[in-house]
Amino acid sequence: MLGVAPHSRATQMQCQRCERRRKRMAWLAGVDGCKGGWIAAFASDERSEAPLIRVVPRFADLFVGEIVPDLVAVDMPIGLPERVQGSGRGPEQAVRALLGDRQSSVFSIPARGAVEATDYWEACALAFAASDPPRKVSKQGFHLFPKIREIDGLLRSEPGLRERVFEIHPELAFRTMRGAPLLHPKKIKGVVNPEGLAERRNLLVAAGIPAETANSCPPREAAADDLLDALAALVVARNIAAGRGRPFPDPPGRDSHGLPIAIWTYRPVSEPEQDIAMSARPVTRPMIEEAAARIAAHARVTPVMRLGTGAFGTAADVSLKLECLQHAGSFKTRGAFNNLLSLPVPAAGVSAASGGNHGAAVAYAAMKRGVKATIFVPEISPAAKIEAIKRFGADVVVGGAQYDDAQAACDRFVAESGALKIHPFAAGETITGQGTLGREWDLQEPDLDTVLVAVGGGGLISGIASWFAGSKVKVVGVEPEGSRALQAAFDAKGPVEVKVASVAADSLGARNVGQLVYDVTKDSVDHVALVPDAAITEAQGVLWRDFRLAVEPGGAAALGALLCGAYKPAKGERLGVLVCGANVDLAKLAAIVG
Repeated sequence: MLGVAPHSRATQMQCQRCERRRKRMAWLAGVDGCKGGWIAAFASDERSEAPLIRVVPRFADLFVGEIVPDLVAVDMPIGLPERVQGSGRGPEQAVRALLGDRQSSVFSIPARGAVEATDYWEACALAFAASDPPRKVSKQGFHLFPKIREIDGLLRSEPGLRERVFEIHPELAFRTMRGAPLLHPKKIKGVVNPEGLAERRNLLVAAGIPAETANSCPPREAAADDLLDALAALVVARNIAAGRGRPFPDPPGRDSHGLPIAIWTYRPVSEPEQDIAMSARPVTRPMIEEAAARIAAHARVTPVMRLGTGAFGTAADVSLKLECLQHAGSFKTRGAFNNLLSLPVPAAGVSAASGGNHGAAVAYAAMKRGVKATIFVPEISPAAKIEAIKRFGADVVVGGAQYDDAQAACDRFVAESGALKIHPFAAGETITGQGTLGREWDLQEPDLDTVLVAVGGGGLISGIASWFAGSKVKVVGVEPEGSRALQAAFDAKGPVEVKVASVAADSLGARNVGQLVYDVTKDSVDHVALVPDAAITEAQGVLWRDFRLAVEPGGAAALGALLCGAYKPAKGERLGVLVCGANVDLAKLAAIVG
């Protein structure tokens, strides 16, 4: 249809909330700005009557009176960046390319400071100073600023409305209805084009708007195209409420005041669900097979070291899967390449938040693909990992104290720049890419009984468990005692926030695994073994002393579970232990091994 990825797991959660609201909701509204204020098309979710068309002077007036919509789709920018990279906010850059010759209808909204200015030349100066490349303000855009400020002020003062008000763009909505760019512009040199209005009326009728409404005269305070745009917004509102919403970017970003930054459209009923981006269903073996073929020329086949029965004082038949020898020092390279080879990459390039390994992998993959990369790291990231990211040519930005702080900074950058976000674990492409490790391991050792896999955000174990799901192989997660997001999710029967304090926090320090990881692992991971930091550092020492493998704490955690007895294998059990990361601070390793 639009040639873009369907909505992510995060977006599906938003749509599921909309679905739950829809079951009790009385009204939806599609809204557009007009001369008299705001033109609104109200409709009952039962669609038993034609939409009601009204003009209200203030946006806040929509939420008082007898008809109060539970969900509003409005043609007006929501969420303002502090700075702008490229030709406008990220959502504008993302949708503009979809509209063919109608690209000019997507105005570039400048930084917040410019929008808050009431003088045109002051707005131009502020926009010029807060944009790269420097851009002034169009007169058309400036005329929208009072209405943008009106919605901005309301949503900032009424946080409860933020989940009820969705930014849309009518031309994107019409493009979605048609399944291709429109044939006729709405206006030509500022004058209404009759052929363009007729095309849009026909699309509205095909989308379920009564013909008498689509062809009716607008109220005195609004123009004919305002009415059509409000009706287009109503079509999007209905689809969001039904769980078919699709935002650009996905998931939506947030501005510095917490307002969402995204332009919404929808997935038509006729368009089948696909597992291209984040997915509600578990990753499957066929998807992993496809990913393996996709990244075959870019990822190493890493070796297995078979140690035999009795290794490490156990009665098990133990082997080590040495993914620490992967390009960029970790398994993350698999997911990074699968993202870059699966999704369209915008001019702004790619961006990621990372404790280090994911950032290094994305930087490496981007370098090999000739793509710009911007990586956000927390303050706890080891210098060795930051150096690796820089060595692969990426821009590195310190985004806060912990991983989640860096992810929030990354999300803001993506929303403002239009870059493609590559999530380290909560994305279908990432999980599927990591699943290729499970496939490769299975081919190398087809008789395994159990695999031990370290867990941070859960993308790695999700991919491996997806490959082994339904087989005889038992997948056991290993988390530090001080960083147990997956164990907490299993205990709570859903993802929850945890505190993080561990020697392995830079790579195994996610505070929340997220819904997608939980959905994939809750039935495919046998259990989680918790290990103390002392066992992790002991494993680092053993790997160096006995095998001359320089491994970071997170990469040694799975072996730590075996050494300390957090996982006790049965006699003769064929046990595979994953050694998954080599980006270690050599000075700290030297202190461990003496």
